[in-house]
Amino acid sequence: MYLPATPAEFQANPITRAELAALQADPPQWLKDLRKNGPHPKNLVAAKLGVSIAGLARGGVTEALTTNEINQLLDDKPEWLVAERESYQSVLREERRLKALHDDRAREG
Repeated sequence: MYLPATPAEFQANPITRAELAALQADPPQWLKDLRKNGPHPKNLVAAKLGVSIAGLARGGVTEALTTNEINQLLDDKPEWLVAERESYQSVLREERRLKALHDDRAREG
């Protein structure tokens, strides 16, 4: 959750684990709206766009984005987003390859 978008009273008061569990089990309307519409923190924006957080920065995205802004980027497919998605997928493929190689060596050794 993007903390600056939460109500001031939520930001100002620490919550217990029990209160957090209650919020997750039965979220108030402001939390439902925040989850649905944003603004979303960069890690969620990156995941929704299929890029890394560093890729967001390279693309000039430095602030939290709303769901509509994310959807607009997905619809418009700017060059930076296409390039960053391809780059991110390459990194993920390489990580999977290395993990498989490591797992194979562990089984052999």
